[in-house]
Amino acid sequence: MLQVSRHCRIIDDCQPGVVPAQLLNSTEPLLLKGLVSHWPAVRLGQQGPAPLADYLLCHYNGAATQVYRGDPGLNGRYFYNDSATGLNFSISNGRIDQVLADLLAWQDVAQPPSVYIASNLLQSHFPTLPGQLPLQLPKPELDYATEPDRVSIWLGNRSLAACHYDASENLACCVAGKRRFTLFPPEQVGNLYPGPLQPTPGGQVISMVDFDKPDLQRFPNFPRAVAAGCIAELEPGDALYLPGMWWHQVEAQSSFNVLINYWWSTAPHYTGSGMNLLYHALLCLRDKPAHERKAWQALLNYYVFDDPQQAAAHLPAEARGMLGPLDELQARQLRAMLLSRLNR
Repeated sequence: MLQVSRHCRIIDDCQPGVVPAQLLNSTEPLLLKGLVSHWPAVRLGQQGPAPLADYLLCHYNGAATQVYRGDPGLNGRYFYNDSATGLNFSISNGRIDQVLADLLAWQDVAQPPSVYIASNLLQSHFPTLPGQLPLQLPKPELDYATEPDRVSIWLGNRSLAACHYDASENLACCVAGKRRFTLFPPEQVGNLYPGPLQPTPGGQVISMVDFDKPDLQRFPNFPRAVAAGCIAELEPGDALYLPGMWWHQVEAQSSFNVLINYWWSTAPHYTGSGMNLLYHALLCLRDKPAHERKAWQALLNYYVFDDPQQAAAHLPAEARGMLGPLDELQARQLRAMLLSRLNR
């Protein structure tokens, strides 16, 4: 079977609740064994689903949230329909207490329906829970504003989140059930065969490859991604540090799964989403003649992707303008100029 078998680096001497500062400089995923084993939620989960569900309900404020639901035959693979123009599951507003009740009722059902709550912010739905999750995350001190940090909960029965990437840094903490992450460096994007930009099952573009049954006639370069990939298998109390932009498929392997993750960014808030660049390039560059695209590739390498200081290094400081380091005011001026040009 064509399967990723290499494990990512494992740190097995973690002090519970303390992320060593040097690990956040890693450019590859790191499995941190036992990092959150001291959390009350983890300890209650080891007693069974019901005690953990009761604990979560004590912190739940009753707010509605999006709930993914699929028929029993879905087996938790939240994906597309056959034409990739729609999804193979439903999304509706619901309550977390009802989802927890369903999960408990289905514990002895051989093939239950699929239910999943994804990326639910603790601040909006479990406001008192963060105080019960002691964790020292030594993020760098920055002299500029970044995107707000997010702490989210993911819960459901068996599920498979198809391979995708997130721009933010990520610390994923396994509270209950087992999780398997299959991980690929960003440069493997072409060998993972991304699907449509819209719609997407969870907001991010996903790989169209079924990792369990890859169609190598349709996806012939997928074995190259397999050769470059690695896996991380999390048990309750473990955490995975995942650098931004790494592709990852996430399998929740138990009948009751809970994960809490921390997302943060070190990029200035005023830079906005990198997806804006992709959409702009699709509009302005993709359909130009090949020789023009090649020339623009060279220009983008020079101004953006190579040494970011080289384009202005030979210019007097007062002449550098937007080629020098941006601040929030310059970013606003640049954005206003772009909007003006796009609206012509």
